[in-house]
Formats: sequence, C-alpha cells, structure tokens
Amino acid sequence: MAEITAGMVKELREKTDAPMMECKKALTEAGGDLSKAEEILRVKLGNKASTAAARVTAEGIVGLFISDDGKLASLIEVNCETDFVAKNDDFLALVNGCACLIAEKNPADVDALSQLPLGDGTVESTRAALVGKIGENMTIRRFVRIQAEGKVASYVHGGSKIGVLVDLVGGDEAMAKDLAMHIAASKPKSLDSTGVSADLIEAERRVAIEKAREAGKPDAMIEKIAEGSVQKFLKEVTLLGQVFVKAEDGKQTIEQLLKARSARIASFTLYVVGEGIEKKANDFAAEVAAQAAAAAANR
Repeated sequence: MAEITAGMVKELREKTDAPMMECKKALTEAGGDLSKAEEILRVKLGNKASTAAARVTAEGIVGLFISDDGKLASLIEVNCETDFVAKNDDFLALVNGCACLIAEKNPADVDALSQLPLGDGTVESTRAALVGKIGENMTIRRFVRIQAEGKVASYVHGGSKIGVLVDLVGGDEAMAKDLAMHIAASKPKSLDSTGVSADLIEAERRVAIEKAREAGKPDAMIEKIAEGSVQKFLKEVTLLGQVFVKAEDGKQTIEQLLKARSARIASFTLYVVGEGIEKKANDFAAEVAAQAAAAAANR
C-alpha cells in the first residue's frame, strides 16, 4: 500500500477544502491516488470538495486587442510572481504589445510569438530585460487569435484577471457584451456538450453512482439517476445550457436567448489568470530565520 505523506494530505486539502482527517482517509482508501481521493471526497462532501480547485493561484493579467470593425481579436495571459508587478507600466506595455502582435502577425505558438520584433529587440529580449530590471520572473502562458465569423465582443474583469472574447453572429453589440459578461460570471467549460471531455463526464457519472449507492437507491434506478446527474452537470458547465444571468424569468438559457434573437455564438474564449497554476506558498517566518542565519554566518 502506498505511503500517505503529510504533503499528499496537504495537497488534497488545498484542492478540496475538506478536513484534514477526511483527506487522509480518502487518500488511504484511494491507495494514494490523488484524483481518486478527490472523487471519494466529492461523494462524501458533495460539491464543496471541488470549490477550491478553481481558485486563482498565480499573478499576472490578460491583455486584448480588437480591431475597429470587430472582425479580428486576440487575448493573451502573461504571468508574474506578484500582483505589484502586474500593475507595473512596463509589464502592461509588454502584455499590450504582445496582444497587438498576435493579431497582426498570427504566430503559431508562444515560441513563435517570442521571436517577433518588439521595441529595440524581440518579445523574448524585451521580456528578459524586464525580468532583469524588475527582478521578478514573468512568462507568456497562452494566447488566442480570432478571425470572426460575426463580430467579437470582449469583457475584462477584476483588474484584468478575467478576460473574455465572444464571436457573435447576428444579434447586436449590447447582446454580445451581455454574453461576454455572462461568460466571465458563469465560467462555462465549453459551448456545448461536445466540448466537454469524456474523462470529466465519466468522473461525474462515477460520483453520481457512488452517491446513489450510499443513499441506498435500488440498483435498477442507479444508472438512470447517474444519467440525470450527468445531464444536469452538462447544463451547468456548457454555455448554451446555462441560464442567462440577466434572464428576467430566471429560466431562459443562453441557447433559448440566441434562438429568440436569431443569433449564434461561433466561438468564445475565457481566460482566468493563474487558473490551474499552483502558487508557491512562502513561509515568511522561515525566510526571516534563514536570512538571520545567513547574516550571522557572514559576521
């Protein structure tokens, strides 16, 4: 049997917010498999065990560019170590310069973007010089470029911590802006169910089956209950299935809204800064002790 270390328990607790003893029990039951242990906690504790996983855990900002006619747009995420640097004028200039280059030059990936000319050198040399000047690392994480079928609307929230682009065919500017704000608030994983990974759907199904069994439901009903849970999950995580945040009746879905306005969404992109990145936790007391010891050793 795999050894359950304190580090494993800590990692599971940070991902789930579950009590430490529950994390240890789940890891023991899962034989040390972190993903399986997370599923076990979700069965026992419900959706509370997945709320912490979506926390933003790294600093930086999103930058964007949209052409005047709304036909061309780009969105980029650039990370840094502290929020202080995320507000630095030179850092902001780097991000905005990259967003414009992406729209203009259409680089294939981050490496290709890094070699494009910017300022007195390239994107990479500008980034490296800024790291040297500020003394803090910064990385270009991801970007997207949209050549619109309709027109692109954008929304940036929380000091440029959340960025959205949505390509709306039909409708109007106000509707497109509302949809972008909805995406920022509701954070859909995809446009419809075809964009949700099979692994994620299967995980939801397993959790639903175990919950039904623990509740003592008859075996003949378990599959039907699980399928109902999966369909509910898909409505919650797909843009078309979500209830529009500004729906007057509290029931109209995005799909129904689009149909009523003879419009459709060709694509959308949502970036949440630091999503999925584990932020290094600094032990301030340990840092002070280490500095004091180093100073004493140099006397």
